[in-house]
Amino acid sequence: MMTIWKTLLTGCCAGLLISSSIGNVHVSEHATKTSDWKLIWQDEFSGPNGSPVDKDKWTHEIGGSGWGNHELEYYTDRTENSYQENGNLVIKVVNERFTGADNTTREYTSARITTKKTFKAAYGKFEARIKIPQGQGMWPAFWMLGDDINTVHWPKCGEIDIMENIGKEPSTIHGTLHGPGYSGGGGPTSSFMLANKRLFADDFHTFAVEWEPNVIRFYCDNVLYKTRTPADLPTGTTWVYDHPFFLLLNVAVGGDWPGSPNETTVFPQVMLVDYVRVYKRTTS
Repeated sequence: MMTIWKTLLTGCCAGLLISSSIGNVHVSEHATKTSDWKLIWQDEFSGPNGSPVDKDKWTHEIGGSGWGNHELEYYTDRTENSYQENGNLVIKVVNERFTGADNTTREYTSARITTKKTFKAAYGKFEARIKIPQGQGMWPAFWMLGDDINTVHWPKCGEIDIMENIGKEPSTIHGTLHGPGYSGGGGPTSSFMLANKRLFADDFHTFAVEWEPNVIRFYCDNVLYKTRTPADLPTGTTWVYDHPFFLLLNVAVGGDWPGSPNETTVFPQVMLVDYVRVYKRTTS
């Protein structure tokens, strides 16, 4: 999600139930049990209807610079674009002309929130239950960035895209890694597709990664669809997933990958987030 077009490569996969060794480190690539994890951080979005997000947990990233992807939205901190309602976080995308404090004018507004200033963790299970928006040009995401981004910058900080969807692929979500030498279209990526042409926007779905030393497992609705290890990286590149990362939620509009909204796109669009939870491994 961070920058530039992702040319997504692979189709959906069944869970990998294998294990391997990387150097002298044994890596378990199979799915783990719920009992293996202890909840350490959460937001259930249970505030009063219409209230802003909890500022002790989230901060807004504001602006309409295109975010490196030629996106069309202006992210605001207004409750018109992000608020709590009926036990959910609502990120609302509005088709409106908006000029920000930086004098940038865009035709769409949305929200992008992050735990960069409030919470970060190295390793764990990171999970959210989300009902995504739909329509050409929509680009919802639940993802993570390395907390050293301000010093080493992207992509050296690392990026874990737990869930991304583009509106023209309503039955498919993507999970991707980005790092030095494998960012943008070069990031190892996989897809998960719903059966029988069902749409992700029709209901809530659970998206998660289990991140441990030298392995990251991608899940949709508790189905393990891809396991990544350093062996998946291009030769000569570095596995940078060994330090704290923070969380992000956003809905972008347009950009190089999804393309712009068209006459079929209905506004406003909303992404509903039932919860975000982070767990720590309790077993070895």
